[in-house]
Amino acid sequence: MSEVTPIIPQATSKRLPLYYRFLQNFSNAGKKRVSSSELSEAMKIDAATIRRDFSHFGALGRKGYGYDVDNLLVFFRSALDQDEETDVALIGVGSLGTAFLKYNFQKNHNTRIVVAFDPKVPKEGKSISNIPVFHPDMMEEMIKKMGINLVILTVPAKAAQEIADRLAAIGVKGILNFTPARLSVPDWMRIHTIDLSVELQTLIYFIKNDVKDSQL
Repeated sequence: MSEVTPIIPQATSKRLPLYYRFLQNFSNAGKKRVSSSELSEAMKIDAATIRRDFSHFGALGRKGYGYDVDNLLVFFRSALDQDEETDVALIGVGSLGTAFLKYNFQKNHNTRIVVAFDPKVPKEGKSISNIPVFHPDMMEEMIKKMGINLVILTVPAKAAQEIADRLAAIGVKGILNFTPARLSVPDWMRIHTIDLSVELQTLIYFIKNDVKDSQL
């Protein structure tokens, strides 16, 4: 019989990079084992939620012992493909896009921005923070040439759907959307939208109403 791949809840999947980051912190501090309570205190996530998340992946710990930090790091590194770098394209080099280029993810993660596009760039392109930036007329050609499947979108909202359509047409698999536009894409394409204005309004609501959500 073929092995059945467990279905991991989306909320759990979103927390995996956080677990990996905090486990790295514990490892860097010389800690060899950690309990769900200690992770809970550090991450401000309920311990029961942590144990439930880990249970989706089998027996990661032992009762009365907790979790071996190095073993967990190996497991989450593999689960998150931390040993394999992912090339990313950035579309839209305004204030937010420029900040992404200056930071770039390769410093702390397994992803790196390798090319960017912006309509204000001359046809021959230019370099920003050592990253080549081209006019959007070159977008399809360069993304296919570089084999990129993940794009960060920081364009004006009115341009977002057109760009998404062009990306879908060349088979890009995922968009991290920083525009307020709700994009319509094929079922096989993944969209993660981060609307900064909505996040800010949510935070304001929580502050005014003294609402705390340990699962965020």
